Amino acid sequence: MYRRDFLKSLALGSVALSPLGHAWANSATQTSELVIGKRTLDVNGKAASVFGLTDKAGNAGLVLNAPSDFDVLLRNESDEETLIHWHGLTPPWDLDGVPGNPAALLPPKESRAYNFPLPRGGTHWMHAHTLQEQSLLAAPLIIRTAEDLARDEQEVIVLLHDFSFKSPEELLSDLQSGGGHAMPSGHGDMSSMMNMHGGHQMGSAETSAGPHMMTGMDLNDIEYDAYLANDRTLDDPEIVRVDRGGRIRLRIINGATATAFTIDTGELEGELIAVDGMDVVPVRGRQFPLSMGQRADIRLALPPADGAYPILALREGASERTGVILATASARVQKLETTAAARGPVLDLSLEQSLQGLTPLARRAVDRQFALMLGGDMATYRWSIETDSPIEVRSGQRIRISMHNISMMAHPMHLHGHHFQVTEINGKNISGAMRDTVMLPPMARVSIEFDANNAGRWPLHCHHLYHMATGMMTFVDYVQQG
Repeated sequence: MYRRDFLKSLALGSVALSPLGHAWANSATQTSELVIGKRTLDVNGKAASVFGLTDKAGNAGLVLNAPSDFDVLLRNESDEETLIHWHGLTPPWDLDGVPGNPAALLPPKESRAYNFPLPRGGTHWMHAHTLQEQSLLAAPLIIRTAEDLARDEQEVIVLLHDFSFKSPEELLSDLQSGGGHAMPSGHGDMSSMMNMHGGHQMGSAETSAGPHMMTGMDLNDIEYDAYLANDRTLDDPEIVRVDRGGRIRLRIINGATATAFTIDTGELEGELIAVDGMDVVPVRGRQFPLSMGQRADIRLALPPADGAYPILALREGASERTGVILATASARVQKLETTAAARGPVLDLSLEQSLQGLTPLARRAVDRQFALMLGGDMATYRWSIETDSPIEVRSGQRIRISMHNISMMAHPMHLHGHHFQVTEINGKNISGAMRDTVMLPPMARVSIEFDANNAGRWPLHCHHLYHMATGMMTFVDYVQQG
């Protein structure tokens, strides 16, 4: 199957940028232009043709203010038809950006206008909902509030990617034929996996399935050529100049298509203050899990002396890493290797279980409940969502969706058009974070609740690009409004 066939039949994505964290367009009072184009990126000394998603001045992504309107003209200057999904925003259904649901793909050299309210701030992103996502058709989408602008802190935006010189169609073909499976990083011995967690226990899968099930986990099914932070590897990382004693707000986005990371703040203790653009009761630490599609806002306080402070993204269950370096003007910056001596942690739900949203759902009875089974396997490379009944709801209802992952890969599940609250993990009721993407490790059970306040036919899918491409997507369908 060729790229055009995938574009017409899927709902996936692509990724692109110029170096981030520099000049960002702020369009609170006028229409912003967002341009889809092509560019050449240097990766490991080789040239690669990838997508770009920039403002008309060439800066990657958009920074807007809230409350205001999302007033954007999307221009397709590439030679391929495509469409952009506004991940984390809650637009009207026809503006969501999923091809054929209901909007048509945007042809080359054409434009499309978008206008809808932006009621709240947050760290979000935008990406193609096609296999083009693998080719870097994505960028940050940051919505700032008046409170954000008033804070005395420096903002550092980091977009993570996994990169291959192969086309996404080749990668998918390899997976379906068994050629892309990364056995070495997916099947370590249990004791080494447990030791990688730095205090976190393997709560999700271990609790529900027992340690013997963990030895069969498939952590990474693609061995990529590089792992990028703001388009760069650690061979030539972005160095962000910071002030001694300053305060930093990291806005980190996992835009990778098939790779989960742990964010490691090194010698600086971080304070997690938001997930998926929604504020949480602050949690202090030095390592924070981040699955595909998820975002984390982490506040740092720098020491009063000169220094260089790597902010690293550790590939799950493997030695590869990427990141940026915060450095004061006089600091000596040492070279970092792209691989570490130890493997990165395996993501679990221990942090998720402890998170509490600052603006949780109002207490009310659940009107409709649905049960989902997440299945699939590496041998056939087919992934699925089985439901006890179609997820058909009515406007104004409180909806509860319980998901059980019976496969041996983790699945970051993303719901379009809504924010949900995590309310149960492996049988334990919690008043968890508000999110749009929650990760389910193998054998885990997670329940979410949300209010049906944005009518449409909304995708609910795994944000592993190739899991979605091979069947792991369903829909939340409003059958009646009002």
